[in-house]
Amino acid sequence: MTTEKLPRPRGVVSEAVFEALRSPAGGGVAAVPTERLDPWGDDLHLALYACHELHYRSFPGVDPEWEWDIALLDLRARLEARFLDALRSECGSGSEAADDVEAALAPLLYAEPADGTGVSHYLLARPDLERFREYVTHRSIYHLKEADPHSLLISRLNGRAKAAVVTVEFDEYGGGRAERMHSALFADLMRGLGLDATYGAYLDRAPAPMLAVVNLMSTFGWHRARRGMMVGHFAAAEAGTPPSAARLAKAVEALGIEDPACTLFFTEHVEADAVHEQLMRREVIGGLLDEDPNLAADIVFGVHATGRVEERFAEHVIGAWESGRSSLL
Repeated sequence: MTTEKLPRPRGVVSEAVFEALRSPAGGGVAAVPTERLDPWGDDLHLALYACHELHYRSFPGVDPEWEWDIALLDLRARLEARFLDALRSECGSGSEAADDVEAALAPLLYAEPADGTGVSHYLLARPDLERFREYVTHRSIYHLKEADPHSLLISRLNGRAKAAVVTVEFDEYGGGRAERMHSALFADLMRGLGLDATYGAYLDRAPAPMLAVVNLMSTFGWHRARRGMMVGHFAAAEAGTPPSAARLAKAVEALGIEDPACTLFFTEHVEADAVHEQLMRREVIGGLLDEDPNLAADIVFGVHATGRVEERFAEHVIGAWESGRSSLL
């Protein structure tokens, strides 16, 4: 099997990664500087996404030994550090409320303002089929692997926190029914919109702001030391999903789309994630903090970092649409 389907590089770092992946593992990775690399740019996020993807489904024809290649892991660590430094800078991790978990989650748990912003608000207020399809194309980068990054938490937790995450993940994976897995429901949604539901089909079209959303999960999830951050991220994602999913379900109706598969993915999340939010807050966060109160600041950072990458994604998408252009590459 060849490596012809590797993504197109977007700079010297991603080019070095893909050039290495075309050869057997062990041959090293070209030396590339990362100190001044744009932490929000396409080159960093495509390279980082590719490094993480080796732990998920990888790419056709790539030597599986690259997954744990020391040289590539070293580069991945430097890219993660650059990304995390930028997130800490933007999230104000040194504030007085840096370990107040309840304060960090509070904005996600109460009624949203009527004049809220974000992509789901935009699509509901201005129904447009091509923009809706574009949004779904973006989110396929994550939802076709939902909820694999979050499952990494299971082995890193104990007791009630572990049991609650397993409960949430059981729902995410369809309660044991392959056709009800959330990734499968998203694939059905894509097919209903006439999109290619093949895993990774749109990676070359996904810009850095969307890749950053997925890279955040993996940057947290693949490290036990960042389990508190991953818990904060997971809790924020579960709390924020029901209202946005409800708006997107209404947007489907407003567009006159009759295929029920185009609504089911969203309505499923309205119901399921409302329950998941309670489990995450009371059992997962509560259980983790009972065991290790020192992880409170990490949980708060995970919440804020999730909000920041989603804000950047929304700014990118809406900014492009307001300028009359596509938000995809």
